[in-house]
Amino acid sequence: MQEPEDLQWDSEEESVLESFKLLQIDVGCDQQEGEALPTSSAPWCSKNVRRKQRHWEKIVAAKKSKRKQEKERRKANRGENPGICPQHSKRFLRALAKERLLEAKHSGPRLCIDLSMTHHMSKKELSRLAGQIRRIYGSNKKVDRPFWICLTGFTTDSALYEECLRMNDGFSNYLLDITEEDCFSVFPLETLVYLTPDSEHALEDIDPNKVYILGGLVDESIQKKVTFQKAQEHSVKTARLPIQEYMVKNQNEKNYHSEILAINQVFDILSTYSETQNWPEALKKGVSSRKGYVLQNPTE
Repeated sequence: MQEPEDLQWDSEEESVLESFKLLQIDVGCDQQEGEALPTSSAPWCSKNVRRKQRHWEKIVAAKKSKRKQEKERRKANRGENPGICPQHSKRFLRALAKERLLEAKHSGPRLCIDLSMTHHMSKKELSRLAGQIRRIYGSNKKVDRPFWICLTGFTTDSALYEECLRMNDGFSNYLLDITEEDCFSVFPLETLVYLTPDSEHALEDIDPNKVYILGGLVDESIQKKVTFQKAQEHSVKTARLPIQEYMVKNQNEKNYHSEILAINQVFDILSTYSETQNWPEALKKGVSSRKGYVLQNPTE
């Protein structure tokens, strides 16, 4: 298999040779009217064309030499650092991400995004939510142990669906589940944990047998305790991120402190904890300093 650099050099060489062929077509034979054709089968070319040909040949030779030197350098580096893996192609990385996502569908932790509360949102809010869904999916593809994501209460004729198609390249090919049904109908109620900052219970661990729900709301449309009350109506367990357990309020000019995070920030915390089993590290990644909180022990 050729390495990405090799393919790049080959493409450049083909471009150079093609340019020379076009040059020959344009100015290759300066035959004067009434002049007899050369007896040789090879076309006669002017000194200027031959000079340009030699120039292109030197460029091609220099590129080949440089490519050879680069390959030898990479080979030497691999010999000195056998623990370093060679750079994978984008095609390989896409295939690996797809394999991991499909595996997560059967054995990975599950994340549900409840999109049944979007009908009152403005177009600006819907655009922000579509962007957050894109960031969640992008982050999920990069981790070794991804979640399997399900978008519930999501209709294909909704304004949010149109925004997702408009803003998110390849959205229709995302490897996730989409259903118009409510999350409380799709999954057994005893498996659900609705994540809401209004819960009294701090999330201690991620249980692979549970389905964690994020409310599809954005900052502008948040109404106090909406997701908490919705979970209570269906007798579903709730939990909040352990911000209070591992972080403290940080003094700031506006005296502003908030545990309300965008769903992509919540996901980053859950994903990091799933990979590291370390809440301080996970919270540090997802809780911005603008929220007015810092870790109790910054060295953690």
